[in-house]
Amino acid sequence: MTYRELLQRLTDLRLLAVPPLSGERSGNMSSFDRASQYDPASDTYRCWGANDDGTGCIRKLDDGTIVAFEQEGPGVIWRIWSALPEQGHIRVYIDENPVPVIDVPFIDWFEREPGEVPPLNYSELSMRLSRGRNSMIPIPYQKSCRVELAPGWGAYYQFTYTQFPEGTVMPDYSDRFTRDGRFALAETDRLLYDRGETPLPGRPVSVSRSIPAGEQVEVLSCSGSGAVSEIRMQLPCEAALKALEIELFWDGECTPSVSCPLGEFFGGAPGYARVRTLPLSMERGGLSCRFYMPFSQGMRLCLRNTGSEEGFTIQMTVLLDTQVQDPEHLLRFHARHETGDSLRELGTRFAPGGDRWPDWPCLVTDGGAGRFVGLHMNIENTWPEPEKQADTWWYGQWDRKSVDWWWGEGDEKFFVDHEKFPSTFGTGSEDYIGYAWAAEPPFARFDSSFAAMNAMPVHGNGHTSVMRFQIADNVPFQNHFEAYMEKYKEDHWEHGGICTYSVIAYWYQAPENTSK
Repeated sequence: MTYRELLQRLTDLRLLAVPPLSGERSGNMSSFDRASQYDPASDTYRCWGANDDGTGCIRKLDDGTIVAFEQEGPGVIWRIWSALPEQGHIRVYIDENPVPVIDVPFIDWFEREPGEVPPLNYSELSMRLSRGRNSMIPIPYQKSCRVELAPGWGAYYQFTYTQFPEGTVMPDYSDRFTRDGRFALAETDRLLYDRGETPLPGRPVSVSRSIPAGEQVEVLSCSGSGAVSEIRMQLPCEAALKALEIELFWDGECTPSVSCPLGEFFGGAPGYARVRTLPLSMERGGLSCRFYMPFSQGMRLCLRNTGSEEGFTIQMTVLLDTQVQDPEHLLRFHARHETGDSLRELGTRFAPGGDRWPDWPCLVTDGGAGRFVGLHMNIENTWPEPEKQADTWWYGQWDRKSVDWWWGEGDEKFFVDHEKFPSTFGTGSEDYIGYAWAAEPPFARFDSSFAAMNAMPVHGNGHTSVMRFQIADNVPFQNHFEAYMEKYKEDHWEHGGICTYSVIAYWYQAPENTSK
C-alpha cells in the first residue's frame, strides 16, 4: 500500500466492515507493571492489579536505555501516547537498519517536525488531551521495528500497532517526507478536523415518528442489501435521550445487534453532553452516528420509550447506501450496553481476592471474525464532602488528599482468540482514552476524532463521560474477543461514596455471533 492508502485507514469508516485477514492482528506495547503475570502451570494470574505502570519495558540495555516496542513486520505503529515525555531520545529502528529513522528527544516527537520550526503543525494528528500527549502519525515498517527510549525519556508510554499478513507491502517511512506524503498528511489532518461534515455515500431517507411512553416503535425498515452510512436524529428535549433506547436488526435477526440507551450510544452522559468525534457526535442541532453498517437481507431500526408518562416525537434521517459490493461478506455493526451484570456471572475469580480482580468486563464475544472499534464509558463517581479540608486547593494531591476520589487508573486488557495473556495491556483508564494524570484540576474537557471527555464536573464529584474509538488501530479477531477495564473502586466505597460504570462497546463481527 502507499503512504496515502495507509493514512486512509484513519478516516474511512467503511474499512471497519472488511473481515480481518488471516495473520492480521493488533496490540499495544506499554509500560504496564510487569509484576502482573500469568502462570500457565496453575492457569492463574499473579499481581493482576499491580499499578506501578510508569517504567515497565520489554528489556533494559546496559546504558539504561529501554526497549519499549519490538515487532516483526509487515506492520505499522498507529498511536504513540505518553503522560510525561521528556528529553531522553526516542530511537526507532526499521527493517534491521542499524541507523534509526527517528532519533529525537521524546517530547519532540509530539511537538516538532524534523528540520522545521516548532511546534508540529498537525492539530488533529498530534494533540494534547488534558495533559496526555498523542500522536497518530503512522510509522510503517516492512520486516521489523524496534523502539528504544534513552535515559531521561520520561514516564509512561503506549505504542498501538497492527501486524499485517505476510506478503503485505508497506510504504517506506521516508514517504512521509515526500511532497505527496506531506500533502496526504495535511489532507488527512483536515478530514479529521471536518469530522461529521465530510459527505458520506447513500441517499437520505427522512422519517418522523411518535414514541409513546412504554412502547417500542419500528422507526425505519428496508429490504434487500446495502448499508447504513449515517443516522441523524433530532429530539424534542433532553429527557428523550435518557428515556429512549435504540435497537438495530440486520438480515431478519430476532435479537438486535445494537441495543443501547440512546443518549449513551451517541456519546451522551446519559443526557446531553456535547461531543464531536469521527464516528459519533452530539450537538444541540442533533445526534449523528457515522459507523458504517452493512446488511444483505434488510434492516430494522426501532426505538423503545422506557418512560411511563411522556411520549416523544423524533425526526430522523438515515443515509442508505445501496451500491455496496458483496455485503454478505462484510461484517455487521454491533453495540452493547454493560453495567456490570456479567461481572457477577463470571464468579469469584473476578471478585476482590480473586486472581482476575480488578478486571471489569466490557465485552465478551464469540462466534466469528470481527473488529473491536472502541468504548464509551459513563462513570457515576460521587462522595460526601470531607469534613476536613486539604492543605492544598481542591481535595489535595498524591498521598495528601482529604478524600481518595479518583475512579480510574485501571488498565485496559484485551484478549484476542483465547490468548492467555492480553495482547493489549495498558497503563490506566485515562491513558487508554488519551489523557493523563486523572485530568486533575482544572479538569479540561476535550474532544477529538478518536477520543473525548465531554462530561466532568469542575470539582470531579459527579458524572464523567469518556470515549475512545480505535479506527485505524482497531483490534481484529478470528473467533473470540474479550475486553476488560480494571475497576479498583467498589460500587459503594468508604463513607457513602458511589462509583459505578456504564459502558457501550462498539464492534464489528460476522453474522451469528454470541456476545455476553
